[in-house]
Amino acid sequence: MKAVTPRLLPIILIVSVAFITGCGTTTEVVYETPREPVIEPVPAGQFDSGRMWTFDFPPIEYFEETYNFTPTDEWFRHARLASLRLPNCSASFVSGDGLVMTNHHCALGALETVELEDERLLDNGFFASALDDERKVDGLYLDQLVLIEDVTDEVISAFESGETDEERVQLRRIKMQEIEDACEEETGLSCDVVTFYNGGRYALYGYKRYDDVRMVYAPESVIGFFGGDPDNFTYPRYNLDVTFMRVYDEEGNPYNPEYYFQWSSGGAREGDAVFVTGNPGRTSRLLTVEQLKFNRDKQYPFIMNLLDDMVEVYSAHIREYPEKKPEYETRLFGLENSQKAYRGILRGLHDPELMGRKVYFENRFQEQIAERAYLHDEYGSVWEGIAGLQQEKREIFEETQALSVRGLGRSAYFGLAADIIEYARQVNLPDDERQEKYQEENIEDTRKAVYPADGLDIPLEERVLTTQLAFMKSVLGENDPAVEPLLAGQSPESAAAALVENSILTSREDTEQLLTRDPETILQYPDPFIQFVNNTTDRLSSLRGEYGRLQSRESAQVQHLGKALYEIYGTSIPPDATFTLRIADGVVKTYEYNGTIAPPYTTFYGLYDRYYSHGREHPWALPDQWRTPPGEFNMSTPVNFVSTNDIIGGNSGSPVINTDLEVVGLVFDGNIESLPGDFIFAEEYNRAVSVHSEGILEALRYMYDADRIVYELEVGKRR
Repeated sequence: MKAVTPRLLPIILIVSVAFITGCGTTTEVVYETPREPVIEPVPAGQFDSGRMWTFDFPPIEYFEETYNFTPTDEWFRHARLASLRLPNCSASFVSGDGLVMTNHHCALGALETVELEDERLLDNGFFASALDDERKVDGLYLDQLVLIEDVTDEVISAFESGETDEERVQLRRIKMQEIEDACEEETGLSCDVVTFYNGGRYALYGYKRYDDVRMVYAPESVIGFFGGDPDNFTYPRYNLDVTFMRVYDEEGNPYNPEYYFQWSSGGAREGDAVFVTGNPGRTSRLLTVEQLKFNRDKQYPFIMNLLDDMVEVYSAHIREYPEKKPEYETRLFGLENSQKAYRGILRGLHDPELMGRKVYFENRFQEQIAERAYLHDEYGSVWEGIAGLQQEKREIFEETQALSVRGLGRSAYFGLAADIIEYARQVNLPDDERQEKYQEENIEDTRKAVYPADGLDIPLEERVLTTQLAFMKSVLGENDPAVEPLLAGQSPESAAAALVENSILTSREDTEQLLTRDPETILQYPDPFIQFVNNTTDRLSSLRGEYGRLQSRESAQVQHLGKALYEIYGTSIPPDATFTLRIADGVVKTYEYNGTIAPPYTTFYGLYDRYYSHGREHPWALPDQWRTPPGEFNMSTPVNFVSTNDIIGGNSGSPVINTDLEVVGLVFDGNIESLPGDFIFAEEYNRAVSVHSEGILEALRYMYDADRIVYELEVGKRR
């Protein structure tokens, strides 16, 4: 799946933060509470909560019953230690010389990092024909999960020692930080305390970090993302979405991992049992029905409007300034991906059958609580409490977003004004109360850092500002004391143009000169952006404080619910995704779609049919060497395939392995029917889409003459 979270791409992480930042559409959106539809319970599926099993408690008996396969502790250890995590995706060791496999779309930033002057690696691809040609990716690292410890009792004990919900949440946070700090000091690992089952269980995960990572191979973007956004989240697919890197040790030699996945000689075939080891980013499957309704009615429509706006903003900007395409195409790619993903999630949240299955599960869960008096006394009122908090959040959600000044969909002018206001207020404080960067010895560096290093793209910022003003007007009204000075009776488009024309913030020199003046002069300076931030800071702070208190209370209630869930179901259902390592089982299996049946795998024949059927035009164009394939190239080789494995954003780059711990594929996407997987896993519809191991070798061997990689994959070591 390509994404922040639903596509397996690192571009937008906007749902997991406390305050989603962004704006709405350029049209005046009026947020009205829709009439509540009646949701009738529908019997839930066995795996509605998914099959993202943790390595702490793998379902060995279930694997045995389902696949006639009983993995040993060593099998799981091998699978865990051969699996890796990128900052935004998943990966794996695929040779004894540190060769790492992930997706092409997970390596876009890395390719830009290693690019030399006048190179266009996204367009032309990259292949290091010799070891010395492999290029170090500065700042990139890979994490390997080497330590797992249960710390549930410590964390829950700290939580329960608090008197109020806010205090409980704070004490829990402190204890988790203490555990992480002690782990890092004792082991030298990078340590995280992971929350499972909404607080029913906690585990300490320790990661070994590899920070010498070098680029080995990546195809051209047109073949790595063949079909572009129109084909994204669809199937049949024909993508060579693969990249190889290599980990090096402290001496600068290729690293020799103890565990790696060998390459399958036959690949995946229909009906085969296959397993995905990766790091799914985030799911909402254990939320209550009322929490899902809040997402359906408030949070996700807001995000959807934001994404629609930003796709149009960046598309229009690139059309008008085509020379800007290299600068913004990756960002637009991620926005379009997330746009499609959230549209699919919202469609699922409005699906009466899928929501009915959530209602059925919740009703059954409540019945089981009621049947146990000792649980009912403690947890019986939790659902009512959570529902009440959703209503309180609804009342301030839009206003909080309308006044927020940072993040995607926010004009940089507002963020710059906020930095200037913070500077002036800090400098106005006594020396002993200022933050460190505002101390006298640091003040000059702080001044220089206020203005964006690359300056502002003024035409782009004016487009973003237009959408932001439209959103403010739709939520707050044009007569709101914060909005009225910005609009001045004009349309959002006209007001944006006037604001940009009259603002001091369009000039680095004038802005830096302003920062040299006394704090009161800065705070009173008649720039519309500065005055907006100065006049709304307290109002926004109050709203955020209230929203934060509601979230703390909700978090505490969810913790209680998590304990009840874990007590009733234990590990028979997996916890929600947390961007930590999981193993997901499944089979290579077709499905019905669009009135027909999807093939279990596609071949290169289909790729060329798509190429010619679309007139050889973007996004179905092909790189030069693909247009006239060599005679040895076998067009019937499988290129992509589908399976019933449970994946979500973050799983991009996950290896697909068989029972012999051999690579048979590489996850890169999900089908369009999988998008509601954010809140429910429906196996009858969901499919993971992967690059076939045979297709990878065929392309490396005949299209790229990458024999040294082919040899290393087939043998497990370099020549």
